[in-house]
Amino acid sequence: MSKRKKPLNPFIYEGYEGKEYFCDRKEESETLISNLSNGRNTTLVSPRKMGKTGLIMHVFETIKSQNEDAICIYVDIFHTQNQHDFIQALGRAIVQEHLINKHRRKNKFMQFLGALRPSFSIDPQTGTPSISVDIDKSNTEHSIQSIFNLLDGIGEDVYIAIDEFQTITDYPEKGTEALLRSYIQFIHNVHFIFSGSKMHLMYEMFGSPKRPFYQSTSILSLSPLHEEIYYEFSKSFFEAQKLTFSKDIFHELYHGFGGHTWYIQSILNRLYESGISVTEASQLQEAIQSIVKEKSAQYESLTILLTPNQFTLLKAIAEEGRHCLPLSKSFSERHTIPPAGSLKRTLDFLSDKELVYRSKEGYIVYDRFMGIWLRNL
Repeated sequence: MSKRKKPLNPFIYEGYEGKEYFCDRKEESETLISNLSNGRNTTLVSPRKMGKTGLIMHVFETIKSQNEDAICIYVDIFHTQNQHDFIQALGRAIVQEHLINKHRRKNKFMQFLGALRPSFSIDPQTGTPSISVDIDKSNTEHSIQSIFNLLDGIGEDVYIAIDEFQTITDYPEKGTEALLRSYIQFIHNVHFIFSGSKMHLMYEMFGSPKRPFYQSTSILSLSPLHEEIYYEFSKSFFEAQKLTFSKDIFHELYHGFGGHTWYIQSILNRLYESGISVTEASQLQEAIQSIVKEKSAQYESLTILLTPNQFTLLKAIAEEGRHCLPLSKSFSERHTIPPAGSLKRTLDFLSDKELVYRSKEGYIVYDRFMGIWLRNL
């Protein structure tokens, strides 16, 4: 593996830069590696931006450090719309894994790449290289069978993480879950992580007796990082620059965003960028508002598409500043909201579009920065 260039800012909020910049998740990492090593595929669930992808990349790096022949493949299928898109995405991820590890020249893996018939092109506008694979659109079921047979025939341990796995439930082809399950259950050198952010769908897919993947995996849910561990991790980077980072400020940040990793990392990135000690609450608010301001045009273009009822309810949920129960009497007494007859339908729409998120405590605006933007209006 080639040596990574050290990032200028240690607070990474997109991608993965190595264990030095990865906070904790020791227990989850050990559980995931143990599951995979012992033949237990794993379902990994949490709200979006809680750190699933970073955890997967960290686990893959650990696996590769222990077994240099291991093949680790990550594929995000969030933007796929059908089985053909799924195979294209998986095929590209397999090819990219080979390109990143050019030292691997084993015959079976090379034959596998040849069977995918990869092609490369350069975007004339951006100059960005892209990869495509030649998949037969007329018979995607055969293509799926072929790709899993090829993976099974490699002989080496293969680890595949399929992110936003619940997306397959929206494919127009019926029976995609059953089709994938029928092949996955018979390949023993390929180990899977099925990751997803629509928690109710993921739990239903893997927990309902009526679904093909019923009880076929171990289930691992991500909770927020432990506050004390997260603070010590964050403080160490400031102290390395001879700067102070107030524990009270971190406490305010952590609880203000419910321990949600991506938002905290985004703000820590801004605070570290300033190059000064963080000791005042005003510094935290300035960092938060600078991010919200940058995103305001995006949020405005998104909310302008909502009906008045949808926008009114979304803003009311944001104004709570915490998890709330929009269908309760107390909520309707505090806010002007849509009529009772359409309230549930409006709430379901916002939830389906992932503008609001429901947990056991109640509803909250899914994008925490958007929630702040709405409260600022």
